[in-house]
Amino acid sequence: MILIAILFPGLSFLLRGKIISAILAIILQIIAIFFFLVFGIGALLWVILAIWAVASYNEAKREKRHKQMLKVLRDEKAK
Repeated sequence: MILIAILFPGLSFLLRGKIISAILAIILQIIAIFFFLVFGIGALLWVILAIWAVASYNEAKREKRHKQMLKVLRDEKAK
């Protein structure tokens, strides 16, 4: 999933159900491709998008782990 986030940041958001972020990332990807083809400077925007997608993915994983940990702690406390 991290490879998808690096190569296709918009698709990464879309696959995780973050529709608004996906639309924004896809628009920015199109702009990055245009600037890269016309001016040769779109790579910086792509790097920013990739970092955003990977950071968002890692945060979602961390949040899922925290929720699982809280569930385990609540189950142990209930016993």
